[in-house]
Amino acid sequence: MSSNNAPNRKDFPADFRWGVSTSSFQIEGAGREDGKGESIWDRFCSEPGRIRDGSNGLVACDHYHLFPQDLDMAKQLGVNAYRFSIAWPRILPNGRGAVNEAGLAFYDRLVDGMLERGLDPWCTLYHWDLPQALQEQGGWTSRDTVAAFLEYTDVVTRRLGDRVKHWITHNEPWCSCMMGYWEGVHAPGGTSLADGMQACHHVLLSHGQAIPLIRKNSGGAKVGITLSLHPISAASDSPEDLAAARRHDGLRNRWFLDPLFGRGYPADTLELLGAAAPKVQPGDLNDIAAATDFLGVNYYFPEMVADDPQGSHSPMRARLVDREGVERTGFGWEVSPQGLVDLLTRIQRDYNPAVIQLTENGSTFEDVLTPEGRVHDTQRLSYLQRHLAALKQAVDAGVPVKGYFAWSLLDNFEWAEGYLRRFGIAYVDYPTQRRILKDSGLWYGQFLNE
Repeated sequence: MSSNNAPNRKDFPADFRWGVSTSSFQIEGAGREDGKGESIWDRFCSEPGRIRDGSNGLVACDHYHLFPQDLDMAKQLGVNAYRFSIAWPRILPNGRGAVNEAGLAFYDRLVDGMLERGLDPWCTLYHWDLPQALQEQGGWTSRDTVAAFLEYTDVVTRRLGDRVKHWITHNEPWCSCMMGYWEGVHAPGGTSLADGMQACHHVLLSHGQAIPLIRKNSGGAKVGITLSLHPISAASDSPEDLAAARRHDGLRNRWFLDPLFGRGYPADTLELLGAAAPKVQPGDLNDIAAATDFLGVNYYFPEMVADDPQGSHSPMRARLVDREGVERTGFGWEVSPQGLVDLLTRIQRDYNPAVIQLTENGSTFEDVLTPEGRVHDTQRLSYLQRHLAALKQAVDAGVPVKGYFAWSLLDNFEWAEGYLRRFGIAYVDYPTQRRILKDSGLWYGQFLNE
């Protein structure tokens, strides 16, 4: 299970952080237990046709009850960091107001379990499971949700801030806002570009306004945000395609990076958005640009773009096209380790963050559990090895990446795909909830224990 081009752990700095990444709705289950409120994903799953296999997250991986064995597996792998997220409706079932003590007690147990096993807790405050009660008042399109997020953040960081010293405010605002409020494929299923843009603004605003609160409640904490970012290329060298790639990059990448790094929203993108541009109040951009300790980057695949003069696919008048003759994951995503190098070097060149954490990277393929109880996920193993080699290339080039978190520790509920996609380095046999390290997970453990 080795590869000539796979790096060794000793090829990276001694203080490099190695982890696995998970999220609450995707693994916890216990969807109606111990006072947990309904989330937008609970509601979305209940609407016919939303989830490809008709499933839901009410049980998922039952991590709520089985977390000790999951943490044992993480320790066995040899990771020194564990990224998890908190279910907002488990803490504040109505989004605001009454605090659910049983929910906080669960995360007490979870964090204590990490620390007992030598795992550094990396907590994501928002990984898409907004309380449904807040969605009924407008969700992220409402500025009131910013205030609700601060209330939630205050409750969580006061409770866990003595033990958790790495905080991520939001995971992938593009997915929670654009796919949720504009493209309609994620909860809450909205289809308004203006709503998507307003939701993005409020998520970024809540991030910036939460930072001083987190620092106050968690002394010495490191705080950041995680973005899903893509290296973008033009489908041809034509001026039209090159311009389309620049426009697409404005909405896909610069829309988030520019304001976070103090530049405000990109002017070219604002102009193209026209009436769909978000309403921004005085002081908002200053709040969004609050200093952070790291930028979290999730990398999966590059995007190639062609001109779309009619603008039928995007207000940026750009459409995605597939590169021919390339390897793809089970999701149809292009496999491109070089894309990771390109993305990381671009971020360093254009924004120069002090620290980058690669908070997600992974792949889905058709996994088969053999009669002997093994999963020979050769393609995922190759994907992992080649992306770690690409990561080493970026680190050697001086990009300040300080950590890598494999997505994901477990097969889990993959949002609109239900349980049809398996991203785990450990296989979950859902009928029995048995966990089985795949070949990729066994190799990652070897790599980490060299």
